[in-house]
Amino acid sequence: MTHTHVFDSGNQAGERGTRLVMVITALMMVVEIVAGWWFNSMALLADGWHMSSHAVAIGLSAFAYAMARRHAHDHRFAFGTWKIEILGGFASAMFLLGVAAWMVIGSVERLFDPKPIHYREAIVVAIVGLAVNVACAFILGQAHDHGHDHHHDHGEGGHHHDLNLRSAYLHVIADAATSVLAIAALAGGMVFGWAWLDPVMGFAGAILVAVWAKGLLRDSSRILLDAEMDHPVVKEIREAIATQPEWGSATQITDLHVWRVGKGSYACILALSTKHPGLTIDSARQCLGIHEEIAHLTVEIQVSGSS
Repeated sequence: MTHTHVFDSGNQAGERGTRLVMVITALMMVVEIVAGWWFNSMALLADGWHMSSHAVAIGLSAFAYAMARRHAHDHRFAFGTWKIEILGGFASAMFLLGVAAWMVIGSVERLFDPKPIHYREAIVVAIVGLAVNVACAFILGQAHDHGHDHHHDHGEGGHHHDLNLRSAYLHVIADAATSVLAIAALAGGMVFGWAWLDPVMGFAGAILVAVWAKGLLRDSSRILLDAEMDHPVVKEIREAIATQPEWGSATQITDLHVWRVGKGSYACILALSTKHPGLTIDSARQCLGIHEEIAHLTVEIQVSGSS
């Protein structure tokens, strides 16, 4: 009997959307850098190089999708390749933290050494950049909705997210947020002469991006480190064993390991000690069979005596 190690079907819509957004972001990056050089605008040049980090991170997300799909049937990956996508999300979150740090450094420099800004040209390009980010967010949002329809969550109220897609989405949203802040700062500087708005908005944007990065790092690192024994499915497994009318009261769980191998799929190693001779591996598997999210189950039973 063959046993497949493909525990996650992937997200083809997410992969296509991420590739498209990567191309759009890279093109806009080139436009901003060229415009910044042409108009002698440090603000546009900085935003263009800032966008380059997003282009790299989104490209990393697209690469993670491709690698996970390409090696899906490679048996060297004991529990499938889904965590390649999670690793991509984790690395992308690190890029976000780098972006936040870069924004802080740039804002400090502008606060103490302000540069002349070509406000009108910079505002026009920033508005175009914002429009591009909104379009990219729409593309990734559609990809999320399409992929999410294929995963029915259990016990979490629909909380099994594609973290790789979420990382790309956060980069786009972060860029959109910084564009909004930049437009506000440029408008304030042009109309009221408030040049200090530019670095202040930079600090605000950095805090926002750092908060988003922290959430993504927390969620992705928990999965990468298999720190999910507080997950609702663990409680459900314990309850399923304890509430069996035939052998539940005579049976104890001596060891339990649960970890995620897909967006809504889990692997489980379960060791039982029982006094009930009727408890078999097959009956234990049947007991837990109602939990469809358990994609890989290993059961060990030690009979300690008669009931």
